[in-house]
Amino acid sequence: MKAQDLYPRFVTLLCVAACALAAAPLWAGTPRFLSAQPVWPEGRATEKNVTTGFRAAFAAPADGSVMLRLTGATLYRVWLNGQFLAHGPARGPHGFYRVDELDLTGRLAGGTNLVAIEVAGYNANSYYLLDQPSFLQAEIVAGAQVLAATAGDGAPFEALLLEERVQKVQRYSFQRPFTEVYRLAPGYDAWRQEPGTAIRRVPCAVVEPKALLPRRVPLSEFNRRGAVTLVTSGELATGRQPETLWKDRSLTQVGPALGGYPESELATIPSLELQTVATATHRLMQRPLEASDALALVPRAFHIVDFGVNLTGFVGAKVVCHRPTRLFLTFDEILRGGDVDFKRLGCVNALVYELEPGAYKIESFEPYTLRYLKLFTLAGACDVSGLYLREYVCPDAGRAHFAASDERLNRLFAAGRETFQQNAVDLFMDCPSRERAGWLCDSFFTARVAQDLCGHTRIERNFLENFALPPRFAHLPDGMLPMCYPADHNDGVYIPNWAMWFVLELEEYLERSGDRDLVEALRPRVQALLEFFRPYRNPDGLLERLPSWVFVEWSKANDFVQDVNYPSNMLYARMLEAAARLYDLPALARDADQLRAVIRRQSFDGEFFVDNALRRDGRLQPTRNRTEVCQYFAFYFGVATPLSHPGLWETLVRDFGPKRRQTGAFPEVHPANQFVGNVLRLELLSRDGRCAQVADEAFGYWLFMAERTGTLWENDGDYASCNHGFASHAVRVLNRDVLGLARLDPVRRAIDLRFTEINLDWCEGSLPTPEGSVTLRWRRDGEKLRYQLNAPAGYATTVTNLSRFELVRE
Repeated sequence: MKAQDLYPRFVTLLCVAACALAAAPLWAGTPRFLSAQPVWPEGRATEKNVTTGFRAAFAAPADGSVMLRLTGATLYRVWLNGQFLAHGPARGPHGFYRVDELDLTGRLAGGTNLVAIEVAGYNANSYYLLDQPSFLQAEIVAGAQVLAATAGDGAPFEALLLEERVQKVQRYSFQRPFTEVYRLAPGYDAWRQEPGTAIRRVPCAVVEPKALLPRRVPLSEFNRRGAVTLVTSGELATGRQPETLWKDRSLTQVGPALGGYPESELATIPSLELQTVATATHRLMQRPLEASDALALVPRAFHIVDFGVNLTGFVGAKVVCHRPTRLFLTFDEILRGGDVDFKRLGCVNALVYELEPGAYKIESFEPYTLRYLKLFTLAGACDVSGLYLREYVCPDAGRAHFAASDERLNRLFAAGRETFQQNAVDLFMDCPSRERAGWLCDSFFTARVAQDLCGHTRIERNFLENFALPPRFAHLPDGMLPMCYPADHNDGVYIPNWAMWFVLELEEYLERSGDRDLVEALRPRVQALLEFFRPYRNPDGLLERLPSWVFVEWSKANDFVQDVNYPSNMLYARMLEAAARLYDLPALARDADQLRAVIRRQSFDGEFFVDNALRRDGRLQPTRNRTEVCQYFAFYFGVATPLSHPGLWETLVRDFGPKRRQTGAFPEVHPANQFVGNVLRLELLSRDGRCAQVADEAFGYWLFMAERTGTLWENDGDYASCNHGFASHAVRVLNRDVLGLARLDPVRRAIDLRFTEINLDWCEGSLPTPEGSVTLRWRRDGEKLRYQLNAPAGYATTVTNLSRFELVRE
């Protein structure tokens, strides 16, 4: 290997070492265990899909507070005296574990109390959870006194294997590990309710010490939402042979690159069995469903219930079985042909319970996303009542308020808030269903909404901190960041574009948080990323033939990514500019300006920007491939402006957007999609002060989503996730462009108001800050626009009036 070939790798290794040193102070203040050590049943720490129960009985002290401190892998669910308490932990990076501290004081009974913890150790790579050895570290403390601990002082935590959850089952999806199949008998949960219940104890071994991090983010309140409507009832036909048997890659590709059990070893395969079942008859019911209503199920009978809105959490119910029963719960965000298609999203949306006669309270261990749930039996008979979903959402999302005289805007805000809170439990996720993954690019938009709704950046700090702490990212080339994280990318796939969006988000994070420490801790990551891209720059300075999954957006644009992809280079120039500002590197800013000039010369064909150029016979030749999103990239990332390209800008404003679905204008320009072209379009209209057009187009883009699921979607059709975190950016749009809170800067204590021509009689809203809420109300009064602004002391306000009305502050 030549010396010049070693240089980029040498720089990257130096950057990684520097990153570890820079990040060292980040976890200062982490909760410390007084006595507990991490444990797991002997010899099973790396075994796949093992569920273990731990319990400790203790006497409530006469006074003082009592706390449960715990962390573990992979996930746990906590019960106190038989009552649900929490689900966790918050996710951290490889080799680090976030600690929960749960105040038990107000929940304790007199005398003996029982804490029970179920821990699922998956040991399978995914986009959702890390493939790391299983363990639990837990202690119950009253001040400095340890009441109970794993391998520590106080009462012991007893362990038992919870074999009622079937171990050898298929994955839920390519992106998430195992499905849930249960074989239950009455009293299966007595171990977590009564201290005197006999259990089959298993010996545990102390495992290696763990590096700990604070949870930092708020814990869900776990409120229960009941099913509200019985939609349909009917009968099923079994023995159906589908024309094409759906066998997802999560079933067929298990092996070295995808953890799980091979199909030949599975105890049951619900995804195949369910395809042999079809609706034979159905009756439209559409009647309210009360918690006390019992839905009777005999073999092959079914019911479909509606929760009223797309929700995320843990599915539960009461079940009374009259004879041995196989109960299936399938679910989805929408109905297709009036029915639930468990596989629409490319995952196994099903829970399976094999039940002996008796009474049960059941609740899924994993969170799922659904509006509609279909329950049926293929054998036996039972009554099901009290169907609910225990929400797993961000509790701080309710701190903001928005209301307007047009009810459609209120529906959009509610849908944006609902979407955000389900995708921001412990980090910013793409969706709470198929993946539950911390995707870059999505996070750029969701992070803005976190500030608007929650008034803090704690979730974003966790999200970015996760990228700062690992010494390196396995399976990825030096310098590259994972496209989503925490995750294991055993197949080596990454999206170079998403690493660029990371730098853009980091710049905005500094602006909204003032957290220079974390930005400096991530400096080596950014430097290593810059080095990664260096070998791909051609003589013109453009990135050429980027490797792996080059991603612009979910549209035809993703077909035009080689050899030189101009949208990727537009983003790259903006990334260089962001890095220049973050770390005072003016040469990068000059480089960005030069890149933009090259892109303008090569990509603009006199009418539109083309997406790519191909190298033929050593020469780079621009194609005629043109996409709507490429135009938005050009304007959003500073390659073009309304002044530099007025004709193109007027065409985009006048002829593109949601109305183009009807007009079909410029058919040679491939349309944009929800992720991310439609969002960028509204950003550009807002920059240009066209807020009335923003509001009108928001209805075209989002209203049908809000009306159908109460959440906002990944695409502009229902063929994928109908609850996608980035789409909650609608909240930012409504606050900024409709309400008129154009900018709220808690770091610099500044407020910018912008009033424009919005066709409303009135609007009001409030956004939280660390010092208190900022509240704005306005109403039309003839030719006057009267407004009230209340803000914490010390905030400076600027007001811009782009409307025809006279402003009057009241």
